[in-house]
Amino acid sequence: MTTRPITKVALIGMGTVGTGVARLLIDHGDRTARHAGQTLWVEAVVVRDLKKPRDYALPEGVLTTDLDRVLRNKEIKLAAMLVGGVEPARTITLKLLESGKDIVTANKLLLAEHGPELFDRARELGRSIAFDASVAGGIPIITNIGQCFSANQILSLHGILNGTTNFIVSQMEEQGADYATALREAQRRGYAEPDPTMDVSGADAAQKLAILAHLAFGARVHWSEIPRVGIDTLDPADLRYARELGYRIKLIAVAQLHDSGLELHVTPTLVRIGTPLAEVRGAFNALEVVGDAVGPVFFHGLGAGQMPTASAVVADMIDTAVGRTGITFRTLNLWSQDAARVLPLDHKQLPGRYYLRLTVEDRPGVLAEIAGVLGRHQISIASVIQHEPTGDGPDRVVPLVIMTYQAKEGAAQAAMTEIDRLRCVRPGSVRMRVLD
Repeated sequence: MTTRPITKVALIGMGTVGTGVARLLIDHGDRTARHAGQTLWVEAVVVRDLKKPRDYALPEGVLTTDLDRVLRNKEIKLAAMLVGGVEPARTITLKLLESGKDIVTANKLLLAEHGPELFDRARELGRSIAFDASVAGGIPIITNIGQCFSANQILSLHGILNGTTNFIVSQMEEQGADYATALREAQRRGYAEPDPTMDVSGADAAQKLAILAHLAFGARVHWSEIPRVGIDTLDPADLRYARELGYRIKLIAVAQLHDSGLELHVTPTLVRIGTPLAEVRGAFNALEVVGDAVGPVFFHGLGAGQMPTASAVVADMIDTAVGRTGITFRTLNLWSQDAARVLPLDHKQLPGRYYLRLTVEDRPGVLAEIAGVLGRHQISIASVIQHEPTGDGPDRVVPLVIMTYQAKEGAAQAAMTEIDRLRCVRPGSVRMRVLD
């Protein structure tokens, strides 16, 4: 019987994902060893509190609060950095690199905020950083964009990059729930944090999009500069009208290459029913990538959760142990001092179709007033829905839904501002982009 060589590894953090990684490495060590050609031996797991209850029992002596135990151990060649947030994650990562460890991480915010600093330091030290688990959980999108699409110029990315928001919108559509009720259900199931702001505001998706845009297009944009709108003001009425028009609403992250630059945004979007993105339900993620050679390719899977994310972390650990990550890391030269290959476009110049929902007075001439404003901004109407009014009296109002033809974002913004000032329009107008 041949004895496989051993590579000693450490886990920094044993939360939800860290526990899943430990399960895979320890309970399924033979499986990972077959793929790696070596045993990934969990030498140490660093945590803040040894007394915290955990639902997985590590071998005796592995759990520790002493990071120096890992830093001083020259036999530990690889560390999975599974601490969330920016600090102390950034400081720990730098210390690990400086002590001679290669890094695997699932921390998207850390990369979105400090990618250039960390990657430059790793290159200086001859180390590598693998990060497939930082975007879309168990979907191997980082590896595919960085390696499998290398013969292509990627033309566009359209994705659902946050499972929490997709679950909430699915609940609103399928169960008829309002936003608050759907959010509570997401929290009950563990999909949403007690403070869900990062997810529902679109910030989480923007952080992931910034990473993908850098990897796919060489863009260097801070996630906070990506225009975004969340789902926290989404009204069930818009889901009903969208369905009547043949669409579903999804929080869509877009990176699309144009001759003059890169289109970037995260926003609730009407997606035509029957297309792959429209059919993504529950807490799933999905991404459609279009390459100039391969054409459209669709990825779909769980974007979060213990085992899907742990699967991506362990796959990166295997690639790092084998040496594939190091080669790719040097070749791609990510977050380097090289100039950005493409610059983001002015958001106001982006073309798009739009869904508009207005609450207007029920009297003659109102549609003509609104159409006049749109016309002055060079926006043509594609279709209109106006249902029978409810209620009586001279102040009776009706919902008016308009679908436009292509127009520039800035023109659509200006038109909506002017429309909202009309005396015949009540507050609460809605505008969303349309993806056909």
